Amino acid sequence: MRTFLRHNSLSLFFGALFVLSLAGQSVAGWHQLNALQVAEHLDPLTWTGYVTSSDFAVDVAENWQSEFLQFWLYLMATVWLLQKGSPESKELDKAGRESDEDQKIGAHAVADSPAWARTGGWRTRVYSSSLAMVMGAIFLASWLVQSVAGWAAFNEQRLQQLQDPLSWTSYLRNADFWARTLQNWQSEFLAVGAMAVLTIYLRQRGSSQSKPVGQPHGSTGVEG
Repeated sequence: MRTFLRHNSLSLFFGALFVLSLAGQSVAGWHQLNALQVAEHLDPLTWTGYVTSSDFAVDVAENWQSEFLQFWLYLMATVWLLQKGSPESKELDKAGRESDEDQKIGAHAVADSPAWARTGGWRTRVYSSSLAMVMGAIFLASWLVQSVAGWAAFNEQRLQQLQDPLSWTSYLRNADFWARTLQNWQSEFLAVGAMAVLTIYLRQRGSSQSKPVGQPHGSTGVEG
């Protein structure tokens, strides 16, 4: 058990943080919404009613879609785009999808390479892009959930204000949908860009996301 915890400590740590923060969000959001319900002379919701509501769903989904969009774009961009001096970039002479030998594909696979890396054909082509495919699919699914939940929450608010509800396609053109979307996108793009640039000059000893402390600023694709 001790070995398992040590070998999986990174995923377990962030998994625990995810569960705790999601639970905290549900409680804080529940109290926030009920404060608005009381102010508008409406009945408060139970916690179960809140976490199954469109208000909670849209808040969660709009964050998930932006996070997975960030990683999907980063995966695709770092195939071809470079940043001199950043450990977040590949080495300057390795832009592109690289050779089968570099990627240990097919005849160049090693004994413990994944089966689909050795097989060749469509299986290897799919496996070669499987991470981006899954990240992109989760992004699109989360964005779809955000649009549907946001539409339901937006129309609920309109009905409370005695306004006609919008169709889903009309909501997709509404400022509420794009304000929810873009406020998350801009923060993700800023964070990724800052990480790529700051790691050129700054260090974190022992982290795989940083260069070794004494590595020159111009070293590219070198991790500690």
